Amino acid sequence: MAALCEAFTLCGLGPAGGVGLGSGLLALEPGADPDHVLLTDRGRTTTLFKVSDQKPLGCWSVKHGQIITCPVVCNFETHEYIAVHDNKVLRIWKDEDVNLDKVFKATLSAEVYRIHSLPHAEPLVLFKGGGVRTLDVLLEAPQQEIENVISDEVIKWSEAFLESRQPVLIFVTEKDGDFFVYVQKPKMRSLHKYKLEQQELCNPLSFTAYIKKQIITLLCLYSSDSVYKVLIPLQQSSEEEEQTLSKSLLLNLSISGSVLKGTSFVVLDKDHVAVLGSLAASGEESKECLTIWNTKFQTLQASKELPLGTSGQLWCYGEKFFFTHGKVLTVVIYKCETSSLAAAVGKLKDSQTSDLSSFVNWNTLGDEELLVSLQSQQSVALKSESKMTLRSKKSTVANIQPDTSTVGQFLLSIKDASTAAVEDQLRQLLSKAQMPDFQAAIGCIISALINRCKTDPKFYPRNFLVQMIQKGELSYSLCPDLMAVALEKKDVHLLQICLQRFPDIPEEITYACLKVFLSISDDYLERTDVNLESVISYIDIEPNNKEVKTEVVENGFSTELEEDGCDVTGMKETHMMDSVEFCPVGPQKAALLNAVLHSAYSETFLLPHLKDLPAQQAVLFLRYLHYLYVKCSEKINTTLPGILSPTISQIMDWMCLLLDAHFTVMVMLPEAKGLLSSMHRFVRAQVRLYSELNKIEGSLQELQRIKCQKHSQAYSIEVLELI
Repeated sequence: MAALCEAFTLCGLGPAGGVGLGSGLLALEPGADPDHVLLTDRGRTTTLFKVSDQKPLGCWSVKHGQIITCPVVCNFETHEYIAVHDNKVLRIWKDEDVNLDKVFKATLSAEVYRIHSLPHAEPLVLFKGGGVRTLDVLLEAPQQEIENVISDEVIKWSEAFLESRQPVLIFVTEKDGDFFVYVQKPKMRSLHKYKLEQQELCNPLSFTAYIKKQIITLLCLYSSDSVYKVLIPLQQSSEEEEQTLSKSLLLNLSISGSVLKGTSFVVLDKDHVAVLGSLAASGEESKECLTIWNTKFQTLQASKELPLGTSGQLWCYGEKFFFTHGKVLTVVIYKCETSSLAAAVGKLKDSQTSDLSSFVNWNTLGDEELLVSLQSQQSVALKSESKMTLRSKKSTVANIQPDTSTVGQFLLSIKDASTAAVEDQLRQLLSKAQMPDFQAAIGCIISALINRCKTDPKFYPRNFLVQMIQKGELSYSLCPDLMAVALEKKDVHLLQICLQRFPDIPEEITYACLKVFLSISDDYLERTDVNLESVISYIDIEPNNKEVKTEVVENGFSTELEEDGCDVTGMKETHMMDSVEFCPVGPQKAALLNAVLHSAYSETFLLPHLKDLPAQQAVLFLRYLHYLYVKCSEKINTTLPGILSPTISQIMDWMCLLLDAHFTVMVMLPEAKGLLSSMHRFVRAQVRLYSELNKIEGSLQELQRIKCQKHSQAYSIEVLELI
């Protein structure tokens, strides 16, 4: 069984995308870390992204007038990045490099088609003439002559594998409507050429392949809406002449009168493929969608409509799909399980994938539709199981069926039940150990509860919702309406937990939370339940709710002690000028704002929303950020104490964002003038400090070098002269 799970946006692709992808996406390749991907645009930029945080980690560009002509890849052995621009110029750099003009450069003698990076092996460089070199051999003599393997043929696709620790490269070429397959083993200098069997009135559109037990399985997506399979054995005699490869039909992309016009596809496992294309039914407008098919049983397992359109490109790494959707790059998580006939037709009851999530959209069904859908599913399952004679199978179904029924009964029972009664039923339901597909069941339950909350203002099972979020069972994409309901009810505690726990909150919702937190009065927040763990360690509260400023002695230094003991007029003046004596907000509001600072975001999508923040709220938020910045700077390690306290990087990033969004307003507001002036003086003082530290950096490094070279005895006195 296969299923499409939650989806989220990795980055924008338009001119305002902010990551250099305005000219379109050329390719996406995996990074050295399983959570990293490399995006190469159709211009001169490549960007490294951390997928789980949806944030760019690095961005590199070649000079104006130069163009990156093949996908940038990561060398998994050295963690270096390899790019080719203007077809022949090779560049190699590392994470810490900033300017590509200053990194390693080599000009090659032939044009490069693509570079393939393999784990535990040297990258393979495929040239447009069909020649192949490993990167180390190529770098020994960049101007070495590269042979032309193909003549008047154009490479359409290529892929590389490791088989028995030996690299294997396969690529497909086209000439005058004929397609040829080449298989190379660079280290063994082995090359085999095959001709692909022609298909009348249709041509291959996309290719993918995998290797197992010395056999390459090449899959071809044809314009006839079919996928064909070609088997290519690696063990071939070098004397054999060009052979014609026969193909066999693997999959017809049609179901219930609808035909999928595929543009690209990938292999998920031996029984599943994912196809991106347009699903067209007779008399209806075609719709672009992402689909997962079971090739063993010829069934469509999962489908997701893409109304904003795609570029036709599809990548798959680490159980995640990557594709363009409108003006953004979208990531969709998927899961595949062992293929069986029961799973393929949606009647498997003892698998981890329940038909609750596979065939029912709980967000759109009404109560009557819900009842009919649930009963029809159960009756079909019972009919199919009644035909079985195996006692073990009947026993398994009997054990699992009541759980699914219990979930369905609960979903029907919440229509008129009180909040207390619903929460009591939920505790009983979730205590069952044999609930199939717990995650899917929770998603259905939460959706039903939220639908009830929308229609019944008095119904709000807050305790259960908080419990599920704290257990880590939910995400924003699993229940997108949950935070909207919490915002409507101004449930700041639930919003705080969501911001801390959900990694996929849209920037629009993050901004809405920020606006609500800033608009609620401190008096109201004092009567609410808010987690203060992130502020309790650095904000002390007096009975009248005023913050008491405390100084933590670091390395024997305390401002209070210094002022009592000696003349520190200059230091005292600077300290009084740059410090913030009291927190501008109460502890509850500070804790809520800290949750906002912790949420993941993209500057491109958050900045337009921040510009809508009212001026008074923007000034208040900036005062709080300034307060945190000063508090961090008071500590030697620039780290605030406490659990989930904001980091100095998060504080500075948000200050920059807020100033970018409201700088003109801040300059014009009289109440913001003093704040901006104080921030300016504080930053200027820090710049001076770091400038002085930079002056003695060389001396400090020399001291460290001397200390490493000399091994002093138990006791010694050394005099070191600093120049």
